[in-house]
Amino acid sequence: MQNVEPTPHAPSAFNGSRPSLVAGVVMRREPVDGPMARWQPWRWVLADVEVLRAPDGTQRADWPAEPGAALPLEAAGASVDPRARHWGFGGFVVTLHPEDAEGLYLNITSPQPCFWVMWREAEDGDALPAPQIVTLSYHDAGRWLDVQERVDQVPAPADVVQWVADFVAQHYRPQPKRRARPASFQPLTDRFGNPVRISTGEARRPREG
Repeated sequence: MQNVEPTPHAPSAFNGSRPSLVAGVVMRREPVDGPMARWQPWRWVLADVEVLRAPDGTQRADWPAEPGAALPLEAAGASVDPRARHWGFGGFVVTLHPEDAEGLYLNITSPQPCFWVMWREAEDGDALPAPQIVTLSYHDAGRWLDVQERVDQVPAPADVVQWVADFVAQHYRPQPKRRARPASFQPLTDRFGNPVRISTGEARRPREG
């Protein structure tokens, strides 16, 4: 595990209300190649998570303010399939909570810190997908997976990781490890799992006569 150290100048978002940022989810509609294309000609995948409003309040991108509102995007880059289409869904507030500091810690100390997005396929095959929630908490993502939700991840940018690290350094206190109970204190049971009685006195002899 990595050590988490605060930066000399923590973001001003720590003062006052709980620190938060506003994120936008980028979903990509891409063609399916190979035999599967006979049944499913295209699919939706999580492409990226962009920071629309930084923790210090700086506006980075002008997307629809309404959570989940869709915006067609133009993707650039040699690796982008020209047949693919990108849509942005904005307005997702990502808030850091002190009570979830452990979940944040587990994220930023992983080999690849990330954003997690819980999203759902549209019931109508031609409709847009529906991103639901964006989080930086390992525990949040685990809870959604436990209830069979669709959860995907993309790498978080370095400035976001440092922002979370500053928060974790202030709020995360590892729980002390409990000492393992010695085997001599473990209750004894018989082969059926019932408690075993131990007598320290002399064994009783059967009565004579």
